[in-house]
Amino acid sequence: KKLQTSAPLMLNLLLNVSVSICAVSLDCGIPPLNTRIVGGEEAAAGAWPWQISMHRGGGHVCGGSLINNLWVLTAAHSCFLHSVPPEQYTLYIGRKSQQGANPQEVSRSVTQIINHPDYNSETSDNDISLMKMSSPVSFTQFILPVCLAASGSSLHAGTDVWVTGWGDIVSLPPPENLMEVELPIVGNRKCSCSYAITENMLCAGQAEGGKDSCQGDSGGPLVRKQNSRWIQGGVVSFGIGCALPGLPGVYARVSRYETWIKSHITENQPGFIKITSSGTDSDLSASCSTRPTSSTVKAKVKSVNS
Repeated sequence: KKLQTSAPLMLNLLLNVSVSICAVSLDCGIPPLNTRIVGGEEAAAGAWPWQISMHRGGGHVCGGSLINNLWVLTAAHSCFLHSVPPEQYTLYIGRKSQQGANPQEVSRSVTQIINHPDYNSETSDNDISLMKMSSPVSFTQFILPVCLAASGSSLHAGTDVWVTGWGDIVSLPPPENLMEVELPIVGNRKCSCSYAITENMLCAGQAEGGKDSCQGDSGGPLVRKQNSRWIQGGVVSFGIGCALPGLPGVYARVSRYETWIKSHITENQPGFIKITSSGTDSDLSASCSTRPTSSTVKAKVKSVNS
């Protein structure tokens, strides 16, 4: 799925940052080169140092996020595609441009893919996966892990989050550089008016449309800045179209998978932090006259030939 907004607005991809360099996973989510709130433009180099570009067949197919020096978090549907073996993927970390020079990046092959055992390709439930790289990466100002939302995290409706990726932009060619867009959370009660979702999912998007993730953004991070740290609350999963009114993007809810992630990453575990929201969640009073029993969804992963 790719980040997009209608026409030029679509370039608004996501995230706010300020920090000091991470040396260990618990010191995650603090990019030293992202010291301002950004939006409506391409991301600055190093702004999102955990962003992964996943390539297969010579081109970008989806995103992911660096969660420690050896593991990447992404979407299960990205890795289930045609049952591709791990060795066919190449991961680029520290990348800004898909065409230009990237002097700060490193690349790694993949040695292991662990899709969630309860991933359902029909409903997109549990759309989450772990990728183990061939060797650890060294952290720099341009390569750092993101923190992960801990169990019990809350993201109330209207909470601002950011999404990043190289996904499609409506009516425009795919972007060369990493894009960022800021979006509000859509509560699950409200989102269930548009999709048949589960508690393992969360939604984000403007009611009027115009900003979203899209094809090519699949597996990438949805993050929330809390105090000085960026915490990943979602993984780009699916939607109906991109940036359409009343049809927010749907994301795997990271906080539901803390135990599962820790069961597979037993050394140098990622940093988990609980996201908190103040006040009463307006979504508690949301209602709809009818609810969909199924959704005609489109996974936000590029074609294998893209």
